Amino acid sequence: MHWRTVPTAHPTKSTMSAKPGEVDRRWYIVDAEGQNLGRLAATIAETLRGKRSPSFTPHVDCGDFVVVTNAGKITVTGQKLDQKRYWRHSGYPGGIRSRTLREQLDRRPEEVIRMAVRGMLPKNSLGRKQLLKMKVYAGSEHPHEAQSPEPLRLERKVIV
Repeated sequence: MHWRTVPTAHPTKSTMSAKPGEVDRRWYIVDAEGQNLGRLAATIAETLRGKRSPSFTPHVDCGDFVVVTNAGKITVTGQKLDQKRYWRHSGYPGGIRSRTLREQLDRRPEEVIRMAVRGMLPKNSLGRKQLLKMKVYAGSEHPHEAQSPEPLRLERKVIV
């Protein structure tokens, strides 16, 4: 018998791979008030990647849209409000600047969540494309009512 004519063990079973045009995207809304920054960002990142769907494919953008409201009312543990710093550089010598988390929440609260989620996504063009599906707003108002977003379930693990 030739090696090409050997039948496979399960000819009808195959691995499902999502195609970019076949992805069914949903809209979710998250109220960030009182939520822990890291846990919230991890849940949003896995939703943006599509890891919650049964047809998850790592190299295809099969995630959903996420609308985050009340970004300025997140919480953090410990002394992070005064010790965590956000750095940026203008590109010129001596052009490095920094802000604490408290200052960043006062000035640009949307960027705090955006940067936390960005660090949890892939560092390539796919990750940049997935980050564009997240819409963050400092207040409780958002212009995405027409998409009728449903609330995103945030699992809280109970430690006994």
